Amino acid sequence: MRHMKLLIASDIHGSFRYCEKLLNAYDREKADRMLLLGDILYHGSRNDLPDQYAPKDVISALNERKDDLLCVRGNCDTEVDQMVLAFPMMADYAVICADECRMYATHGHLYHPDHLPPLQNGDILLYGHTHIPAWEKRGGILCLNPGSVSIPKNQSPRGYMVFSDGIFEWKTLEGETYHTLP
Repeated sequence: MRHMKLLIASDIHGSFRYCEKLLNAYDREKADRMLLLGDILYHGSRNDLPDQYAPKDVISALNERKDDLLCVRGNCDTEVDQMVLAFPMMADYAVICADECRMYATHGHLYHPDHLPPLQNGDILLYGHTHIPAWEKRGGILCLNPGSVSIPKNQSPRGYMVFSDGIFEWKTLEGETYHTLP
């Protein structure tokens, strides 16, 4: 039985420079799908403009990969964004079952480790929003955050996570693994 390989990323915030690096990582990883945890186009009023802020270029680059993308809505994502993006991105959450894992994917502004959605022991919460990579247990729930693609905080690297064969890996945009969780 073939296992699904997911690349999980969050918080592109309209940076074409880092969106391109993320798409290069996706190709390098040979993942089956890319799961985006929201905040795709707009940088938000609390953030400075990311490097090479070019939402129209991000739109074009991601629309070319529309069949590879799974996405949930971030707090900076709007209906106007959905009008220009060729893949669904307005759902507040998605439930993904892969390799005997049940993952609840959300942005993190509604549900997060301090306000969990209805999950069962052994489930996994995937969230972004904080721009800080995280791996922690809350009771029987594993809470995982890939950090930010374009505006990392707390001196964390720009990066993403890969899920394959039941293992999560946190990687820099250049592909260096800096944390693994079986």
